[in-house]
Amino acid sequence: MNRITSIVLGALVAFMVLSSTMYVVDQRQFAVVYALGEIKEVVSEPGLKFKAPPPFQNVVFLDRRVQTLDNPDPRPIFTAEKKSLVLDWLVKWRVTDPRQFIRNSGSTMSAVNARLSPIVQAALNEEVTKRDVRAVLATERDKVMQDVRRRLVEEAKQFGIEILDVRIKRVDFAANITEAVYRRMESERKRVANEWRATGSAEAEKIRADADRQREVILAEAYRDAQLIKGEGDAKASALYAEAFGRDPQFAQFYRSLEAYRAVWKNKSDVMVLDPNSEFFKAMRGAPTGPAAPAKK
Repeated sequence: MNRITSIVLGALVAFMVLSSTMYVVDQRQFAVVYALGEIKEVVSEPGLKFKAPPPFQNVVFLDRRVQTLDNPDPRPIFTAEKKSLVLDWLVKWRVTDPRQFIRNSGSTMSAVNARLSPIVQAALNEEVTKRDVRAVLATERDKVMQDVRRRLVEEAKQFGIEILDVRIKRVDFAANITEAVYRRMESERKRVANEWRATGSAEAEKIRADADRQREVILAEAYRDAQLIKGEGDAKASALYAEAFGRDPQFAQFYRSLEAYRAVWKNKSDVMVLDPNSEFFKAMRGAPTGPAAPAKK
């Protein structure tokens, strides 16, 4: 029994020793082999690899993919015209020299980010202070990023990394300046709006005045034409009346009586007290109007 146990324990120890001599390198990683605290080898080819068992040799893996450093603490930068801008930036980098990387920053990516961040901020400060706000925001924004990247290329070599890209994500004014800019923009927009309102009111008044003038002209011309037509109608009516009355004087007198009745009883509420034998009612009784007939003897 003791012999079987010894065999099993020996096999287990042999397996552990054998497994500690093997390691797998991923295509996204560098494998750095240490021998007694000293870098022995850097393996970049992926696959199954062998080494001496610990403590003679150990392996540390480094990510060889592109890394992103985001601005951890945006700070205001003064431009050439002493305007305060807050720039939010990012840097793309990757490990190119694992030996140098480990010598300067160890095996953690966060250590490089912590050391690289102030270098990027200093390069941006130097480039922004040489330009005005308009250049930083628009005309020379790309050039600022290119110049900062050019400055970082040499600095990055001491870390064993390569700077791939530098980008300014956002540019803002400092909080106190932003508020003042917004107020100035608001005042400018209000001024423009008031100018447009004044111009619109003036145009509206002109249009209304022209419309009123045209209305008066149209009404005057319409009244003139109506009066002309009415005058012509009255003249023709008078001519017809004169011709008709000349042919039959009695009809003319009867017609005038009817017109008089119409004029007198124009309103239904009118009340008149008259003698039924008066001249006014003779036409209604069928009696001839005019001088009284002589009495019979």
